[in-house]
Amino acid sequence: MAPIQANSEHQSFGDTEIWNSLKCAIAASSGFQSWLLERGTQFQHLSLEEQVQRYLRETLETLAY
Repeated sequence: MAPIQANSEHQSFGDTEIWNSLKCAIAASSGFQSWLLERGTQFQHLSLEEQVQRYLRETLETLAY
């Protein structure tokens, strides 16, 4: 059976769509909201994407401990 070749343009759109959906779900979560409240205005100037990335990074660092 031949491997399926994904169109990179289609795959990029799909990845972007998935990331945007995931980003919105994370931003709506109670964990993210609590994390954001704990930081006050520290990350207020950042875009939602940057806030979610920092949240994920800190969460993974905590779990790695």
